[in-house]
Amino acid sequence: MTDTANSGPQPGRHLDIPKVTKDLIVTALIATAIFGSTIAFRTVSAAGGLRLEVRYDVAFYVIAAVVVGRLLLWLFFWSKPAGTSAVEMPTSIKSGVAKISAKVGKGFAPTMLIFALVFPFLPFTDRYLLDLSILILTYVMLGWGLNIVVGLAGLLDLGYVAFYAIGAYSYALLAQYFGFSFWMCLPLAGILAAFWGIILGFPVLRLRGDYLAIVTLAFGEIIRIVLLNWYQFTGGPDGLSGIPRPSFFGLEFTRREGGFADFFGLDYSSIHRIVFMYFLILALALLTNFVTNRLRRLPIGRAWEALREDEIACRSLGLNTTSVKLTAFAIGGMFAGFAGSFFATRQGFISPESFTFIESALILAIVVLGGMGSQVGVVIASIAMIGGFEIFREAEQFRMLIFGLAMVVIMIWRPRGLISTRIPSIFLKEKKAVSADMVAQGEGH
Repeated sequence: MTDTANSGPQPGRHLDIPKVTKDLIVTALIATAIFGSTIAFRTVSAAGGLRLEVRYDVAFYVIAAVVVGRLLLWLFFWSKPAGTSAVEMPTSIKSGVAKISAKVGKGFAPTMLIFALVFPFLPFTDRYLLDLSILILTYVMLGWGLNIVVGLAGLLDLGYVAFYAIGAYSYALLAQYFGFSFWMCLPLAGILAAFWGIILGFPVLRLRGDYLAIVTLAFGEIIRIVLLNWYQFTGGPDGLSGIPRPSFFGLEFTRREGGFADFFGLDYSSIHRIVFMYFLILALALLTNFVTNRLRRLPIGRAWEALREDEIACRSLGLNTTSVKLTAFAIGGMFAGFAGSFFATRQGFISPESFTFIESALILAIVVLGGMGSQVGVVIASIAMIGGFEIFREAEQFRMLIFGLAMVVIMIWRPRGLISTRIPSIFLKEKKAVSADMVAQGEGH
């Protein structure tokens, strides 16, 4: 068993039939032990209780897929001589692909922006696609906010959803107790989330790597538990409902006279409010992107990148690493607060169950998958992950399994993310993209 497990990822050897056969048998046994108990048997609701449903055929297909995948790894990767790639591609094709990618990359962001602006007015756009687009844009905004902390400053944050929750509850509570409108609460929610970012930053100033990740994870869980147990103030597990909707310069999206449709002489339709919410989150996401890109070119942005590369060298340059870390946490938390405020007004109802660790993990996965420090990569990863969840919604039994496998494949194929080049914040003569291998990873240094 030990010899078989260690004999897998060792390139430089030719295919050894007995060893491969032994490895595939062991792989089949392990897959049978795992999936034979989790997929082959399922409990379903029935009259008078639960009924056990047996699905040997589905388990067999999954086990066969695992064995075939292991065989393909042996054939195309582990049996190749050392130093050679699995699939050889001619140099001319490589250069051609690189040139096409460069041209497409220059026009990708403007094309996506134009498409986003006209998307609500396209013939095929319906309520479902608008709702899905709003959800994707919300995660794009959250990914860009977390990218400041993880991608630029190199501080691994596993509790980012806490700032998201603070922004949502700030708006809901201010609207409930003081009657504030959305436009009054939006900046206040960002300020309060930034304030809590500073509070989180102070205890973790001396922590790095895994210890930093554990503390930020604990912070996210503390916020969720406080919201869950402070029943008199936050509503506890019942949450807060009746959160007011935003207005368009004082015009409510209602059927009454003086509403949005009546003011502009339109027939009332509920889609008007959805389109308005779409453009609202699009504006907030573009604001996040604009501010982040501007900050990258300022001294504070270069200080974040210096901290990410090497904290000791950053200190030797005379930079105050305390201020650098606190500004990263505060600004990243501020954008999460904005997104949380929008989430509350879009849903009309919030509860602690909307701000679990899974949300933090999903946002972090978007940043890592897209490429830490890459703004365009976050957009692509958000579309792929959030849109992919909807595509595989029917396969609810295997959705997380499919996405786990996809993440593993992406991390093997593109370990630095989908966008593996970075544009330097400052340059001497010519702005040239550099490989992501030359950029330090966000490990909380």
